[in-house]
Amino acid sequence: MYDVPDQTGKLVVVTGANSGTGKETAKRLAAAGARVVMAVRTPAKGEAARAEILSEVPDAQLEVRRIDLADLASVQDFADGLAADESHLDLLVNNAGVMHPPTRMATADGFELQFGSNYLGPFALTVRLLPLILAAPAPRIATMSSGAAYLGKLNFDDLQWERRYRRMPAYAQSKLADLMLSNHLAKLSTDQDWGLRSVAAHPGFTRTNLMAAGSSLGRERPSALVRLGYRLNPLPSQGVEIGAEPLLFAAADPAAEAGAFYGPAHRLGLVGPTTVVRNPKTATDQAVNARLWQVSETLTGVALPSILRK
Repeated sequence: MYDVPDQTGKLVVVTGANSGTGKETAKRLAAAGARVVMAVRTPAKGEAARAEILSEVPDAQLEVRRIDLADLASVQDFADGLAADESHLDLLVNNAGVMHPPTRMATADGFELQFGSNYLGPFALTVRLLPLILAAPAPRIATMSSGAAYLGKLNFDDLQWERRYRRMPAYAQSKLADLMLSNHLAKLSTDQDWGLRSVAAHPGFTRTNLMAAGSSLGRERPSALVRLGYRLNPLPSQGVEIGAEPLLFAAADPAAEAGAFYGPAHRLGLVGPTTVVRNPKTATDQAVNARLWQVSETLTGVALPSILRK
C-alpha cells in the first residue's frame, strides 16, 4: 500500500469525501497529519464518514463542510466561508462526481448534470479558491479524471447535450474536461509564475458506489439490466484502497509532476500500482484547453482575479 508522505500542518479540502475514493483519500491524508475539510453535498453522510474515519484514525483532524458542485451558489458559499476562516489552503483535491445518469438531468444552473457536477462545479471552486491556494507555501491541486477521458470528445456546439443525450459519452466529455482543467492550470502556473503544482489522476476500475449511484438517479434503484451488468462484468477491478492511490500520489508525492496524469499500471490501466500514464491528445492541445477555460468562465461567471493575471 502506498505510504503517503508526511502532511503535518497542511490544510486540505477533499470534495466527495463521504464515500469511495474521496473518503479513502481524506482518511489517508489525515492519517499522514493533514487537517482535512471533507466537502460533501449531504452533511449527515459526511459526519457518518468522519466518524468512521475517526474509528480507524483517532487523531485525525477532520471537519465537514457542505458543498453542492451542481449549484454554483453553493460553490461560492463554500469558497467564501473557507476564505473567511483560513489564511491559506495547501491542497485542493477535486474528487467528487456523478456517473451515467440514465436520462439527461440538469444542475441548479441548467447545465447537463455530468458536465456541471464533474467539471463546471470543480472549475468554479478551483478558480474561487485559487487566491487562498496560492497563499500556501507549496500550493497544490489534484484533480480526479477517469480512463473514460481517452474516449472523450468536446463538442463546443453542444457541451450540455441538449440535442441528443448519451450518458457514457457525456461522462467521458466531463472527465476529459477535468484533465484539460488540470493541464491548463499547470500551464497558467508556469506562465504566471504561481508556483502551483497541478496534477491529475484516474482510479482505473475501482469498486465504489459511483456507477450504481449515478445509474439510479431519478429512480429508486438501478435497472435490473444495470445490476446484472455490475455482477457479470468480466473486467479486472480493485478495491478503493488501491484505487485511491493515483489520486493520493498526485495530491501528496514530491515526485508527482505538474501537468502529469497518473493511474494504475496493470491490465489495460484498470488495476495495479500507480504509474504515470499518457495524456489523451486533446488534453495536451494548449489552444483547446485555453478555449475550454474561456468558455467555462463565461458559463459559470467565475474568472481569474485580476491580481493573478500578469
